Amino acid sequence: MRHLKHHQSLGVTREHRAALLSNLAAALITHGRIETTLTKARALRPFIEKIITKAKQAAAAPEKKDAIHLRRQALRKVRDEDAVTLLFNEKAAQFSKRPGGYTRIYKLAPRRIGDSAEMALIEFVGAEDPGYKKRGKRSPAKKAEKTEAPAAAEPVAPAPVETKNEAPA
Repeated sequence: MRHLKHHQSLGVTREHRAALLSNLAAALITHGRIETTLTKARALRPFIEKIITKAKQAAAAPEKKDAIHLRRQALRKVRDEDAVTLLFNEKAAQFSKRPGGYTRIYKLAPRRIGDSAEMALIEFVGAEDPGYKKRGKRSPAKKAEKTEAPAAAEPVAPAPVETKNEAPA
């Protein structure tokens, strides 16, 4: 059975992958944006978003014992106490109004030296950033206008171009 096998393996052991994601998450929390390979950025996104959700839950109920439990769970994943403190004390308030999607990945040019790996920039999304607009369904009237407009317009034929054909002497 393939249960719990869906993750980016990154070509390393389980322990190495956990340490790698922990270090990347700590760097992202500390600096706000980091440059890494595209595969590592894609592996980091769900990892860090789950930790940010824990920080939001702890910020929503700071007087409960649950806040300490959530902080300890985050410390178990991100093994940098300074980064977790920064996330829970300052950055959690930044994401309080946002329902999800706390990070954004930009593709960059491939790495020139070495393996030519695809590079990416992963950063936190600002609280005021609206993101993409969701497209609503079109009404039947708009569909009818779209289909009638090209039929009514007559195609214009290109003007003939005159060329001189001269035979070689």
